[in-house]
Amino acid sequence: MSQVPAATRALRVLRFLAAQPEPVAVDRIARELGIPRSTTYHLLQAMAAEGFVVHLADDRRFGLGVAAFEVGSGYARQAPLQRIARRPLAALVDRTGHSAHLAVPHGRDVLYVLEERAPGRPSLVTDVGVRLPSHLTASGRAILAHLPASQVRALYPDREAFVDRTGVGPGSPTALRAVLAETRRRGHAIEDGEVTAGLASVAAAVLDHNGLPVAGVAITYPVDEAEPERLAAAVVATAATLSRRLHGR
Repeated sequence: MSQVPAATRALRVLRFLAAQPEPVAVDRIARELGIPRSTTYHLLQAMAAEGFVVHLADDRRFGLGVAAFEVGSGYARQAPLQRIARRPLAALVDRTGHSAHLAVPHGRDVLYVLEERAPGRPSLVTDVGVRLPSHLTASGRAILAHLPASQVRALYPDREAFVDRTGVGPGSPTALRAVLAETRRRGHAIEDGEVTAGLASVAAAVLDHNGLPVAGVAITYPVDEAEPERLAAAVVATAATLSRRLHGR
């Protein structure tokens, strides 16, 4: 049992590194995660010995190693989240009449891993395998709203981190913080024409046993067919179902 805190810290380091666009210095890892520098360094040495991180000596930074990629590849092969989500997403489509999708965080983007298209509805840009900016999508905002503030700051340190699709949406850390604060207050995320003009989405986060977001479940609909309260309630209920199933309940 004495090793559990060390394991927890190692996993937090791994998650933090996975969210960064490039390798990171020890001091920053320690500061962002609130772990003593000496402890962080020893964790990184142990993780490097197992191949989960790599030390870039010339840059004095650490990045993800090959073993981390292998774990990610194993997840992709098993696709447990997609398996758990398929039936609830199909039920969500039946309940609302709109197409639904599941997205997972991928750096500053979300990666769409599952789509259930409603009969008669057109195809969307959120097809399986597509990546879109988290700050512009409902799924991404639902995920970001449940991340620690330090991790959001690391992902979006300045205006250069923001991309634009349709001329609307947050373009600075301050604007994003306001969007995420409103998302938390509301209990679900929305976007209106920020990905595709004329279409809107509502989303909620799927949370792991620590309350951290592992995915976002969303439905997309034409703006002129909006029933925001009904759609939001359905999405939030589906996300809660997926969270329970992810915990084995």
